[in-house]
Amino acid sequence: MRVLLVDDHKVVRAGLRALLEGEPGFEVIGETGDGEEAIKLVLDLQPDLVLMDLRLEKGAIDGVEATRRIAAIAPAAKVVVLTSHGTRTDIALALAAGARGYVLKAGPPDELFRALRTAGEGGTGIAQEAIGLLVDEAIAPTSELSDREIGVLRLLALGRSNREIAADLLLGEATVKTHLVRIYRKLGAANRAAAVTEAVRRGIVDPG
Repeated sequence: MRVLLVDDHKVVRAGLRALLEGEPGFEVIGETGDGEEAIKLVLDLQPDLVLMDLRLEKGAIDGVEATRRIAAIAPAAKVVVLTSHGTRTDIALALAAGARGYVLKAGPPDELFRALRTAGEGGTGIAQEAIGLLVDEAIAPTSELSDREIGVLRLLALGRSNREIAADLLLGEATVKTHLVRIYRKLGAANRAAAVTEAVRRGIVDPG
């Protein structure tokens, strides 16, 4: 299976390339650290699999948005997320965007190979630890906001746009959008106004 690597750390990409090229059945055909470039490479190279990191500091979009766009325009290229982040929200966002696998970087290589093969065959390959988090989420959904999410929410309450929030917090606009999706989900809100209203009710944001 032909694999495209997407990770903004060259050392990580080099390690993944060596790992995959040493495993029968995989061929690395390209790599990038930029989400927008990843989309172009998918169209140009037509890989069977895309190994995608969620946290992409380069470019205007993160791994979730890149996954969403690839799933929309090139569904034959199955995206498997490989990340050091294993929160319930991250997993849910990745799968909702169209990822066909989710593996943690700290996991064993065999788990990565298994997830890639499962995705390549049309299934969904998810690491055992990630499955456990999803089960926990179904039983007891998390609603606790992170410090970063609270910071975004407070700026939202001041009427800041996504671009202004990104500038204030030194983040990419795509990252701000990802935070907003998580905030809406955790607060049970459908939009910005509802999120602020709920935050005020909970005492997270000062009504003044």
